[in-house]
Amino acid sequence: MPASTMKLLTAYAALETWGREHRFHTDIRFDDDGVLWVVGHGDPYLVSEELMRIATAVRARGVTRINGLGLDTHALGADTEIPGRSHTSNPYDAPLSALAANFNTVSLVREADGRLRSGESQTPLTATARALGAGLGAGRHRVNLVDRARAERHFGELFAALLERAGVSVVGPIRQARAPRGARLLYRHHNSRTLAEMIAPMLEYSTNFIANGLFIKLSDPKDKGVAGMAEARRTVTRLARERLGWRDAVIDDGAGLSRANRLSARQLIELLDAFVPYRDLMPRQDDDPRVLAKTGTLTGVSSYAGYVRRNGGWGRFALLVEQPVDRGLRQRLASALAR
Repeated sequence: MPASTMKLLTAYAALETWGREHRFHTDIRFDDDGVLWVVGHGDPYLVSEELMRIATAVRARGVTRINGLGLDTHALGADTEIPGRSHTSNPYDAPLSALAANFNTVSLVREADGRLRSGESQTPLTATARALGAGLGAGRHRVNLVDRARAERHFGELFAALLERAGVSVVGPIRQARAPRGARLLYRHHNSRTLAEMIAPMLEYSTNFIANGLFIKLSDPKDKGVAGMAEARRTVTRLARERLGWRDAVIDDGAGLSRANRLSARQLIELLDAFVPYRDLMPRQDDDPRVLAKTGTLTGVSSYAGYVRRNGGWGRFALLVEQPVDRGLRQRLASALAR
């Protein structure tokens, strides 16, 4: 079981498919009834600051009032369940959705006097976030949005609030449907981050939402149809067969959450050989700059794969342990290799 070292394969597949300078896009359309439509194409990095850029661009195009907000989420089909995902409030268990804000998580603060507020000044408190925070005790919390329906509802509430901040009056309901055929393209937003600038933090912080967001998007890389997990498995398995020569890997999800994933240490070495052009995106070990590597952790599983600086070059290593071990063993072994 590779655990989160599986993210290296997802990163490689994404970089080989789109290129490191690729920027995902989101379309804004305006229909004849004055409804503004947000058409999602699976951008996994729509944080509040990015959504504010979109809201500001809408206002800059002369829009001061809209008669409702439409969310077009058809690019992601019904097949979005992530194998191995637990249904907890932990941010690592965030669901996938076609339009997602802040990795489908919310930051909340419960004050000592009982008041609930957003934990981020750039993120207004939505009705959905307020409902999620109802049972939280005092302190700072980050929780996920539980399911796709809640995530997409929160997206609409948040974007409506940001439009208001930008000077666009939102009058009318938030709805989910396909954008009308006649809705004209008002603005196409390309994310301020390149794919490489998304993958580096994904690997460093082991963000499951970004990994599986990229994984499912690989099933429809040119935005021609509908993305789904089953097709994503077939797509990435085919890429691994064609690019890496693998015949017996089991690829069940893109983040390494599933305990059905199967890679060998030798396959991870082969992947690291192919990943050399993207080595600069690897996390650096905190206590040893000679180690660039990705950890993986599940109950009873401890993995580590990457590069060590030795003998004037970069060697590759892969470690897969399926028994309880000391948490720091992986890093000590990598540093020993460097020495």
